[in-house]
Amino acid sequence: MTAAPIRVLVIDDEPPIRKLLRMGLSTQGYEIFEAANGKLALELLSENPALIVLDLGLPDIQGHELLRMIRARNDTVPIIVLSSRGDEAGKVQALDLGADDYLTKPFGMEELLARMRAALRHQLQVRGERPVFRSGNLSVDLVRRIVKVGDKEVKLSPKEYDVLRVLVQHAGKVLTHRFLLHEIWDESTDSQYLRVYVRQVRQKIEADPERPRYILTETGVGYRLRAADDVATTPSAGPQ
Repeated sequence: MTAAPIRVLVIDDEPPIRKLLRMGLSTQGYEIFEAANGKLALELLSENPALIVLDLGLPDIQGHELLRMIRARNDTVPIIVLSSRGDEAGKVQALDLGADDYLTKPFGMEELLARMRAALRHQLQVRGERPVFRSGNLSVDLVRRIVKVGDKEVKLSPKEYDVLRVLVQHAGKVLTHRFLLHEIWDESTDSQYLRVYVRQVRQKIEADPERPRYILTETGVGYRLRAADDVATTPSAGPQ
């Protein structure tokens, strides 16, 4: 018996984009459902998609409102948002509303596939969190609170560990500055504290902190911890 294909709901009002996604994802074994507007998208939620690709520019329902409506009905399905270049505020709002990741148009199919794999992995980790996270030479034992790079144990301060722990728990997912501040301090804390601690953690786990391999900066949005096989994502814009 072969495994059932992973069902993906594509929500985009542009026929060429839907065709591109249908052809590209189908060849990888995904089963595709398409919606050209928000109304049909909400109806297709009854098909129980395993993942949603959502364009924010829809003709009938504002993209962020549709995202809010989807999350009200299903708070676990991974959602990858498609957005226009330079719309950093829109990306942050989408992530704060529950999107798992975003891609800027135009995008490459390999990058989308990598983001999809990372989002699906993250969902599995949330369901049954693995006690030891590994990515390249980095390992984080969430039970024993031991961090290693290769065979060398890395000593982190309690707050540095908290920063890394939250990133590990959401590996592969973009975390906004607001989300990280809320999880680690409180939302009234200046985001400069976060930048300082991220810089300190990078100094301890990265071979070259100026060209980070693990903690990637999503410019104007937040940070992402690279998942174990997340190799096709856009390189970090540099430490911030």
